[in-house]
Order: sequence, then structure tokens, then C-alpha cells
Amino acid sequence: MHVDGVATRTIWPSDDRQAVFVIDQRQLPHAWPVMRLANPADVHRAIAEMWVRGAPLIGVTAAFGVALQCAEDASEAALLRCAAWLNSARPTAVNLAWATRRMINKLLAMPQALRHAKAFDLAQAMAEEDVAINSAIGEHGLALLRKLPAFSSSGRLNLLTHCNAGWLATVDWGTALAPIYKAKATGLDVHVWVDETRPRNQGASLTAWELGKAGIPHTLVADNAGGHLMQHGQVDAVIVGCDRVGAGGDVCNKIGTYLKALAARDNGVPFYVAMPLSTLDTSIDDALAEIPIERRSARELTHMVGLDAAGKLSEVKLVAPDTAADNPAFDVTPARLVSALITEVGVVPAEREALLALQRAAA
Repeated sequence: MHVDGVATRTIWPSDDRQAVFVIDQRQLPHAWPVMRLANPADVHRAIAEMWVRGAPLIGVTAAFGVALQCAEDASEAALLRCAAWLNSARPTAVNLAWATRRMINKLLAMPQALRHAKAFDLAQAMAEEDVAINSAIGEHGLALLRKLPAFSSSGRLNLLTHCNAGWLATVDWGTALAPIYKAKATGLDVHVWVDETRPRNQGASLTAWELGKAGIPHTLVADNAGGHLMQHGQVDAVIVGCDRVGAGGDVCNKIGTYLKALAARDNGVPFYVAMPLSTLDTSIDDALAEIPIERRSARELTHMVGLDAAGKLSEVKLVAPDTAADNPAFDVTPARLVSALITEVGVVPAEREALLALQRAAA
């Protein structure tokens, strides 16, 4: 994508291939800090502290973490330790373990003496693959959006999204926002309702920023406004991303997604999930019981960061002293509430047989 006219990705290698650069997304939209990750410890910190976030980007970043490990020690034992440690940084998004597993399998299949030279190429190939996957999701999603009744009746589509599943959550294009970017590129009239997405406000700080840079009309709304908008016919479809999808089509995504799906079902609004095949986890049968839900710091709820009157980033406390807070970061939306899954190979129903067939075809 482009930022102020400059083609930009979320992660890119240094010229000497001894490090990678990422954007510290915690400071967006107020600042644009570029951070250098030179070793696996840097990568672990960037993932755990959410300098980088979004399932696809987490996976690619971890792949580069394994590549950087090869510069220090490319033995099998060291690589396996590194992968396990990186996997511990964020437990819910399946792309993390998927990416490190791919890297490890390919590296261990070659002589140790070759691993350092080949590892960066492998990680970069995964980054390029992610770009192609998200572009394909955009094309398939665009075809789906063109079929919405509002497109033929009024010509303008009003879409609602939750959290950030744009290019900032991937290497480029994004998942849920990719069809919107494709729509913009073909001249379609699209307006996006942007959930603020408490507690980290990734809709307000990231999605709104992305859409603004792309020149796409959008309106920020409180998380609890989505149902109201749907009741009044102001939402033609909901489109979200995902961090993990179980074998039966249940979708794990940012906390609050389930409530949007319930409101969409009650109001007859299509609820679409953009799902790279890398997020499909067929080892999960009962998503509600089996997917580990990350519980993040209560401080994300009790405090908020923003620009103060002096134009500096400041943190303020929202609650009374000693207020208890619980902060689950994700929830699970049952497959029955999902209208369709948008993948890089096409649109499929959120059904077990369709997903297993998809996995067999991709194998």
C-alpha cells in the first residue's frame, strides 16, 4: 500500500540481510517509528509487546526471527528452542506456530552449513506469499461485495469492520480490508463504519488511519453502535478478519466480533470473515473450548494513551483506584453466524466438509 505516496510494507529486510525493519504500531497514528529487529530476542519482544500484530504479520515476523537465529546458531536444537520461544509470544493466532513450523521443517531438511544462507530467502518468500494471498482474498471478496443488493440498488456500499485487518495486520493489502482496497481501485463507492475496538482501539488508531491514507470514506463509531446502525439499515455487510478458524468453521477474532455477528444475524446483514488458509486449524474441533484465549494486561482497560494538549503521547487512568479488570483479547463466533469465509482460493461456507475439502486441495 502507499503512505503519503510512498509504497510501504509492514516488514522489510535490511540491505545486509542481518536484520528486519518493522513499524512500532503502538504509536500509530500519531508517530511512525521504524524499529530494527536484529535477533530472535528483538523479534519475540516485537510480537509480545505488539509492535507488530495481526495473525499474518505475526507469522511472517516470526519466520524472520527463525532466520535471524540461523546467524547465531543453526543447529537443530537451537532452532527448535527458538521456535518454541517465539511461539510463546502470542498464544491465540495460529499463524505464529504455522510460520515457525514451516521454517523449521524446511531448514532441517537441508545441511546445517546451508541454513544460514538459505533462511532469509525462506522468510522473504513467506512475506511475498502473504502479499499474494491477501491480494487474492481482495479479489474474491470484491466479487462477493458486487453481489450485495445495495450495490445494484444504490451503487454505494456501507460496510462495517472490527479491529484492524488491513495491510498493517499483514505484509501488504490486509485481509478484511483487501476487498475494500480492491473496490476503491476499481472505482466502486464504498463507505466503511470503523469500530473503535476497545480496549486497544485498533480500529480507531489503525483502521481509520489506513482508510484515510487510502482516501476511502469512513466513519469512526463506538463498538456498541454497530447493532444500532444495522437496525436502521445503514450496514450492507460486516467484514472482519480472523486469528484462528476451527475445523467446523468457528472463528476466533478480536474480542467483540461475536457481538457483531449476533447483531448481523438479527438484522439479516451478511457477516463475512476474511480467512487466509494459514489461519485454518483443523486440529481444533470445539473452538470455544479448545482455542487458547489470550488474556492481556488489565492496564489496557484501565488506562488509555493519546495525544495531550501539548501534542505529546500521554497515558491517563480511566477508573477508580483498585478497580479489578479482566481483559480477554479474543472471542469465538460460531460458524452458524458466519455467512461465508473469504479465502485466497475462493469463497466457501463456514462448514466442516467445505473446510476439510479446502485443506485437502491446498495440501
